[in-house]
Amino acid sequence: MKKISYSLTLLLGLILGIFSCGPATETSTTDTEALTNFGGLALYTVRDSMASNPKPTLKAVADAGYAYVESADYAEGKFYGMTPTEFKSVLDSLGLKAISAHMGMVTLENADQLIADVKAAGITYFVIPVPPMGMFTFDPATNKLGMKGTAAELVSIMNTIGEKCHKAGLKLLYHNHDFEFMPLADGTVIEEVLLEKCNPEWVNFQMDLFWVTKANASALTYFEKYPGRFKAWHVKDMDQEGKFAPVGTGTIDFKSILAQKEKSGMEFYLVEQDQTFGLDPMEAIKISHKGLVDLGFK
Repeated sequence: MKKISYSLTLLLGLILGIFSCGPATETSTTDTEALTNFGGLALYTVRDSMASNPKPTLKAVADAGYAYVESADYAEGKFYGMTPTEFKSVLDSLGLKAISAHMGMVTLENADQLIADVKAAGITYFVIPVPPMGMFTFDPATNKLGMKGTAAELVSIMNTIGEKCHKAGLKLLYHNHDFEFMPLADGTVIEEVLLEKCNPEWVNFQMDLFWVTKANASALTYFEKYPGRFKAWHVKDMDQEGKFAPVGTGTIDFKSILAQKEKSGMEFYLVEQDQTFGLDPMEAIKISHKGLVDLGFK
């Protein structure tokens, strides 16, 4: 009788052990974060906090539910004052990943070094956020964004840097504002020239959904005309006055856009809010993350 009881106890112990081991592995801290955290944040949104206190800010971003980030600060070989490997290590410790980097300071002369540093940080997408090398213009009197030089010159720069990225194992994206979608005096639409003339093996696009809307253009029209070219989205909303707003609180029809994500080629997306107009940026990113849930981005 004791032998039978011992056998039964042993058998029950083995069964319970098998079932308890499986869930224990799945509910580790890292895996729990992987299950609950989703979507990305463009760190430009919290740039002031990142400048003064980057590590606690990154922890707060992870705590707000985001799984990956896009860097927006690079100087003298460092991201937010950290070497590429230090930056990656901090992100790893928080369960975050830097998936893309805005590298507006790129030139044909420094591109190789910037590409090497982006790669060392474990980042896949090298993003050019505005026409580089002095081509971007901004009129503070009117808040008007624009470009000097020609679309053909920008195509040449993008293809050259895009080929360098490709050879290094990175992916180059161009990020738009409104002026690229607005016809010039001769009818040229810069975004369309880029889409048609840039080598798709080397150059693709990060569509900023706010700025497309601001230009009175349709994201859906561009997805239809240039399928597969928009590998990333910046997801930011627009209020009734045409200002930046947390995701889900404004007027942009994200559900219709999200329904065409496969056609667009979207591989990842990032919440971004350039200005928060008195709302604390950390509170804004929490509201936006809830908006992602409500809109079905998860």
